[in-house]
Amino acid sequence: MKFLDIGEVSAQSGFRPSALRYYEEAGLISSVSRHGLRRQFPPEVLLQLKLIAMGKLAGFSLEEIAGMFGRNGTPDLPRAGLHQKANEMDRQIRELTALRDTLRHVAECPAPSHLECPTFKRLLEVAGQRSAVRKNITGKQR
Repeated sequence: MKFLDIGEVSAQSGFRPSALRYYEEAGLISSVSRHGLRRQFPPEVLLQLKLIAMGKLAGFSLEEIAGMFGRNGTPDLPRAGLHQKANEMDRQIRELTALRDTLRHVAECPAPSHLECPTFKRLLEVAGQRSAVRKNITGKQR
């Protein structure tokens, strides 16, 4: 089996060597040997790094991502946790879509003053209610 040194892994994955060393220290990936001072990784590390990148993009913590790998680095993806994260993303998408629509309305509103616009006032009221609900649910303002 041909191993990849840290420079090759970095070039193929787009992760800096310092990130690879950090992920190794955190237990997310494992080198199998050294060639001189350069760490050597099995080719499977590239798949692991893609899963790490996807997990980070989805908002998982490194600790949560580490839990997605079995003992030998094989993916062991928690389906329930993935469903929960997808549901959170759906909520964020709805909120961001509403915010985008509000901003577009404000930018294009023909009223001489936004405070004279009934749609703007209604949108402000809805935004205030959402903020209060979120604060009550999480216990903190986001």
